[in-house]
Amino acid sequence: MKAIKLIAPAGLDNLKLVELATPGEPQVGEIRVRLHASSLNYHDLGVVLGHMGAADGRIPMSDGAGVVEAVGPGVSEFAVGDHVVSTFFPLWLDGEPTMADFSATPGDGMDGYAREAVVAPATAFTHSPRGYSHAQAATLTTAGLTAWRALVVNGALKAGETVLVLGTGGVSIFALQFAKAMGANVIATSSSDEKLERARQLGADHTINYRREPQWAQRVLEFTNGRGVDHVVEVGGPGTLEQSILATRVGGHIALIGVLTGIAGPVPTGTMMRRQQRLQGLIVGSRQHQIELVRAIDATGVKPVIDRSFPLEAIADAFRLQQAGGHFGKIVLEY
Repeated sequence: MKAIKLIAPAGLDNLKLVELATPGEPQVGEIRVRLHASSLNYHDLGVVLGHMGAADGRIPMSDGAGVVEAVGPGVSEFAVGDHVVSTFFPLWLDGEPTMADFSATPGDGMDGYAREAVVAPATAFTHSPRGYSHAQAATLTTAGLTAWRALVVNGALKAGETVLVLGTGGVSIFALQFAKAMGANVIATSSSDEKLERARQLGADHTINYRREPQWAQRVLEFTNGRGVDHVVEVGGPGTLEQSILATRVGGHIALIGVLTGIAGPVPTGTMMRRQQRLQGLIVGSRQHQIELVRAIDATGVKPVIDRSFPLEAIADAFRLQQAGGHFGKIVLEY
């Protein structure tokens, strides 16, 4: 079978297409999946650039979607022919978070899904949404579930509330779509007027070009009659957090999910304390969260926005597009 391996030293030019033996029959509690798609996330980019530690020989990509080819003894949840999508934390099945690192995350601490087939525990996958292509399903593992957990699981989003999404990457676009599907209002930011127009077409109620308005919290307050938003999907990190705090209502919720502007920086703790806000960090979610997300998608019909698809052997070109930041929504691999 075809696979991609990261050969030391890390870097996009060292993503090599290789031939590996096709996995054998699944054992007790396992399934064999013929993989057909993956999607790119900034975590994957960090892995292949060597920012996440040594990964010589690692098969990258945390997201994988495909078809069940064989079922091992004791597996009742899946049958041959089922369409499935991988989970980001295969060992976090339910309950409170249990992982503080990526040691058990496919594509990082263990081999991922940039390959044509895998044998894995059945609990490492869930069913895909009905009617989804493999490429669409592959966008859920990381980006879709992160947005869902930020707004619904942790944020307890309600109809009529207002959500602020930063940028137009995969997580932010999913958050926009989920918020609108649940009857919320959405304010979106971007440095591109073209992308802001696309966000409006997806239902964004208000948009802000943050290059023209670097103090964009003031415009958010104008849009909300001085109240501020109920939720922020904060993907920027230290470079945007101060504005997010100023843009959030008293008692509001900020989901800290990204570090695009750095991994550390000052936080205006006094402002946040006075405004009695909740700042909660999160990394993706549990298997049960993903099952609930799939159920919600089946009910609402939300479909991911895919900017562009690449074949597996063009994985380096896909990452270069991601690095350039020109995409809107998700970039996928299909194979």
